[in-house]
Amino acid sequence: MNQAAPSHLFYQTRLRRPLLQRAHGVHLWDIDGKRYLDGSSGAMVCNIGHGNPRVLEAMRRQMERATFAYRLHFENDASEQLARQCAALMPADINQLFFVSGGSEAVESALKLARQYAVATGESTRYKFISRFPSYHGATLGALGLTGQTSMTAPFAPMLQESAKIPAPTCYLDTDQLSEEQRGLRYADMLEAEILKQGPETVLAFVVEPVGGASTGALVAPDSYLPRIREICNRYGVLLILDEVMTGGGRTGTFLAGEHWQVTPDIVVLSKGFAAGYMPLGGMAARDDIVRAVLDDGGFIHGFTYAGNPLACAAGLAVLEELQGIHTGVDLMQQARTIGDLLKRRLQSLMQDYPHIGDVRGMGLLLAFELVNDRHSMQPLPAALEAHQKLVDIAYEEGLIIYSRRTRGGLLGDHFMVCPPLISDEDTIEELMARLRRSLDRFFKGVRL
Repeated sequence: MNQAAPSHLFYQTRLRRPLLQRAHGVHLWDIDGKRYLDGSSGAMVCNIGHGNPRVLEAMRRQMERATFAYRLHFENDASEQLARQCAALMPADINQLFFVSGGSEAVESALKLARQYAVATGESTRYKFISRFPSYHGATLGALGLTGQTSMTAPFAPMLQESAKIPAPTCYLDTDQLSEEQRGLRYADMLEAEILKQGPETVLAFVVEPVGGASTGALVAPDSYLPRIREICNRYGVLLILDEVMTGGGRTGTFLAGEHWQVTPDIVVLSKGFAAGYMPLGGMAARDDIVRAVLDDGGFIHGFTYAGNPLACAAGLAVLEELQGIHTGVDLMQQARTIGDLLKRRLQSLMQDYPHIGDVRGMGLLLAFELVNDRHSMQPLPAALEAHQKLVDIAYEEGLIIYSRRTRGGLLGDHFMVCPPLISDEDTIEELMARLRRSLDRFFKGVRL
């Protein structure tokens, strides 16, 4: 590898990686010509793969017209069309869109809209949010207050308006004798208990990832969970906000993951796969009556310079067309289900050869496996082993990019997200699994357990 030049950029750590030369499809190449399989779609972003020519052409056409238009000065066709197309894919009555530049901005927008709605409708006593632990909802202070990940929130605790937390439905760790349906209801009923504890008249919204993201490693609750959550929110007048930043855009096999359970939220937030990495883009979608009440009460006291940026929205619109197969005839959301089922089976087969893989979980192409010290007790690996980083580094050397986090509150546990682009085919899965097996062999050869 070429010696990296000194950098004036910094990010989360001092970790250096090779310079990127180009990217196409499911692969990326560094400046030395080494090829990497994007086994995590970046950070679960590049849903339609890299270098899609139709998306690039749509962006080029928009660049020739205008790259920026401030929302208070002009409307632009790209954002209007994208909003129209998104509204058509949303559940009934979710037909008002607000575009931003990323997931944290989308979550912040949802929090502010929910609060202004309460004020506008005479329920100003409602200001509290409830979320889950573990969870991840963003890095800005408002979104971080929802996040249930100790390693990320602890330094900023004095600055945060922290939400109340209920446990995430980590049923795979439970040792009770309940059925999956009963477990789902038990975890959901924790929301009702927390609403009563906080005082129903003070609780504004429950914010939840319909399928867990990086904090819980593609955690899927029992089928009884989300429908009961919806019932509880209805009972107490609490808004249900689905954080679909990672799951939206077809990743789980439907445009929104909430569709798997026919659950209609009050507000939805999107980003990541929404524009699939071609431009920074996120969005908030809300019920018409929520937006109408806020606008009638004096307007939405919120905004961003790049809200509804025409170039970003042109990219998002082209990505949406690729997801639906409008030009290709290939429904990538259906492909996520088909290839995701294949990949999940292949990941589960690893458990026969690697006894420290304690669980494989997820939906569509949002999948993960968790390493444990003991599969029977699900005791995590020693934290000092830093398995979540070591395996990622070994896989990188093997030309495979995967994504890891600490599973249990950000302090313990090691899970690995395996989420290639939705354009992946059987050959992609074969290459991925071969590289992953080599990585696991090297990892377990190098540690004592």
